Amino acid sequence: MDAVDVSEHYEVTTAEETPSLLSIILDTNPRAWAALDNRLPLSKAIANILVFVNAHLAFSNVNQVAIIAAHVNRAVWLYPAPPQRAAFKDASGDVDMDDAPPTGPPPTSANKYPQFAQIESTVLSSVQSLMNETTQDDLAETTTQLSGALTLALCHINKASQALSSTTASLADSAQPNSTAPPPLKGRILVVSVSDSAPSQYIPTMNAVFAAAHAQVAIDTLALAGEPTFLQQACFNTDGAFLAASNPQGLLTYLMFGLVADTEARKSLITPTHDKVDFRAACFCHGKVVDTGFVCSICLSIFCELPENAECLTCGTRLAVGNYGSKPAVVPRKKKKKKRVVNGSGREVTGSATGTPRP
Repeated sequence: MDAVDVSEHYEVTTAEETPSLLSIILDTNPRAWAALDNRLPLSKAIANILVFVNAHLAFSNVNQVAIIAAHVNRAVWLYPAPPQRAAFKDASGDVDMDDAPPTGPPPTSANKYPQFAQIESTVLSSVQSLMNETTQDDLAETTTQLSGALTLALCHINKASQALSSTTASLADSAQPNSTAPPPLKGRILVVSVSDSAPSQYIPTMNAVFAAAHAQVAIDTLALAGEPTFLQQACFNTDGAFLAASNPQGLLTYLMFGLVADTEARKSLITPTHDKVDFRAACFCHGKVVDTGFVCSICLSIFCELPENAECLTCGTRLAVGNYGSKPAVVPRKKKKKKRVVNGSGREVTGSATGTPRP
């Protein structure tokens, strides 16, 4: 029995949790929130979203979160806050370092987890700064910069994934040969929308959606108001969840019960689904959402009407429209042989001169 030794036959595997990065895009269109103010003010919506963020971070210590505001004229980071640039030298030659940390200690509370308190203070200050910087000229613009926010979220997920891959590779080199590397980062994007999809945002939004589908990043959408047509297509193409809130006051309920699970946990759950998806596209010539149109076979550009000289406005390819506009060919129908009623019964006429005798 001493010759039998199985102590070296155990396979060593890692039991580390897979980090989950949740990127939340908050639609901060002032006009849309003004129309929704009597049912759900923006301040209350942010408070509910912060509770949802705390629940996501409480699932695991390795979970991460990022919050981006899709404003009318730009996309702004709410958390983590971007570092401020240093000011230029003044007449005296002194440089005011605006990006230096504050001298006093950060605000803390004995009844709140420090990370939760930091996220809350950063998000509230960033939103307040964004609203203070919004001018009357900005309010004249009604288009929400959703594509820019999606691009920022995808870049942040890619950067975090690359940082995790480099750390994992260094740990795998120093680990035992039989150990397995931890799985990659689970990234997903949650869009809280309150406005309609702008036709001018169709092309950049679809480019971001295709990039997310290629990177296996799911895009979830919670529509509190409006008709986000393009976001329905984004959720369908990336295997995400789309929820249209019939009662915006139940924002936290929709978030906690329908969108709290990550992409890995959804494999064991019944996720909310949407039966109808609006697959309409916006034309490249006028930016109108169309049901039918002309599509270039080379660059796949869509036009609501035939361009001048039948040339694509994007790549210049001449469109082969065939016999478009001509009347369809009418094929004459074959005349059927009429039946004649003989002795009260309908039958075909035969060559017999006399009818069938009856008893």
